[in-house]
Amino acid sequence: QEHGLNFQRLLDASAYKEMFRQDMIRWGEEKRHTDPGFFCRAAVEGVLQPVWVVSDTRRLSDVEWFRDAYGDVVQTVRVVATEETRKRRNWVFVTGVDDTESECGLDQGVAFDWVITNDGDKVALGEQLEVLVQSLHKNL
Repeated sequence: QEHGLNFQRLLDASAYKEMFRQDMIRWGEEKRHTDPGFFCRAAVEGVLQPVWVVSDTRRLSDVEWFRDAYGDVVQTVRVVATEETRKRRNWVFVTGVDDTESECGLDQGVAFDWVITNDGDKVALGEQLEVLVQSLHKNL
């Protein structure tokens, strides 16, 4: 909104998003530097849900914010794929983007409750997700 960008186009993997990716990262870093909980609060503001699935957290400060706000009910899930799988999905490493905190800030320092492997085996992925969902249902 602040910069007049097309929100829907920023959600896909298009060249449009890539044109603004470094600027978006810089803008987000400025917001987080001023207020580490800025984006977390924006995500939950005014909404009450018995279960939240927050996808795509990028930093330890995000995980810490949710843990501080919601305590022991927070379950962290990391989805991993091999570099080979990611390349088959057209991922290309970009220096200055893919090696920044916004992309790898949770690679260390978080003890995830769940680690889900998504290397293209739909059956294995489904089985892992089923165990996760069943565990979450037990805790409702």
